[in-house]
Amino acid sequence: MEPPPLALVSLVLLCSAGLTRSLSITSVDQSMFEKAQGEKVTLPCTFVLSEEDEGPLDIEWVLIPADNQKKEQIIIMYAVDRIYNNYYAAMTGRMQFTNSDPKSGDGSLDILNLKSTDTGTYQCKVKKAPGVQSQKIQLTVLVKPARTKCSVEGPQEIGKDVILKCVSQEGSPLLSYNWRRVSGIQELPVASTLNKNSGELLLKNASQAYSGTYSCVASNRVGTDECSIELNVTPPINTAGVIVGAIIGTLLGLFILAFLVFCCCKKQREKKYEKEVHHEIREDVPPPKSRSSTARSYIGSNRSSLGSMSPSNMEGYTKTPYSQVPSEDFERPPGQNPAFAPSKYDIAHKIGDITVV
Repeated sequence: MEPPPLALVSLVLLCSAGLTRSLSITSVDQSMFEKAQGEKVTLPCTFVLSEEDEGPLDIEWVLIPADNQKKEQIIIMYAVDRIYNNYYAAMTGRMQFTNSDPKSGDGSLDILNLKSTDTGTYQCKVKKAPGVQSQKIQLTVLVKPARTKCSVEGPQEIGKDVILKCVSQEGSPLLSYNWRRVSGIQELPVASTLNKNSGELLLKNASQAYSGTYSCVASNRVGTDECSIELNVTPPINTAGVIVGAIIGTLLGLFILAFLVFCCCKKQREKKYEKEVHHEIREDVPPPKSRSSTARSYIGSNRSSLGSMSPSNMEGYTKTPYSQVPSEDFERPPGQNPAFAPSKYDIAHKIGDITVV
């Protein structure tokens, strides 16, 4: 194969020299960024123009999707001396050019209040005919550990195995957990095993010397979070004594309940008996006699006695005064006093010293 003509080689070298003198991007030091959620990031894109670049300047930031089947998403653009930042609704109000005049050679992008969904590959494109340059930057937004909780699993008794657990409710992987003792002896017990991935601290054959305050620190590449817990190792509980006490207490409670029920039943029976006795007494008592019947029976008995008397046996008889006639046991209302009918006998006969009507 014959070598290319010298003239052609010279032309290629001249074109290459011309390209190196055209538009170039200078911010190539860092192509990967890791930031925490809620922070701010500046994606660099500085460039230098050459005298040969005479066309209009265009600066464009795009988000390259992880799926190659999807199209690139324009985020912000500078063209014809104007800034257009309404292309990507997910970042509206959270992005801007670092320099308010990008044509000065700084097309860097600021993203505020980062979210985990902002993770992706970003590309800066700078165009000024005939020069065209681009740069890709990988952004990873991580979530700091948060809402970390500590807990104890297992009985806190002497001779038992106790597990201290530590879990963060939020946080991007990879999370790492580390336990430490913050009271008394600062070092962890010798008979302890730490799992930094799960956050579990196993304390075997616990003793009272293990008691104290323990702290757990959860961490990842962008932040840390902490929680603490109090461990109190006590002697084993006397299970037999607890059971006996529970039984005695239960029996005592049942006895008191039975006594109260007995007292209530007895009181009810007494009330019922009193009502029955009172009712029987009222049924046995005869009704009271009226005044008129009492008086008539008394006078009638006297008259019958008088009628049977003969002059011979009238001697020594003493006439009963009317003042001794039984009176009624109650008072009559005014105007209801009985009116006695006049006597049938208008003539009185006197026999000896006695007058008979």
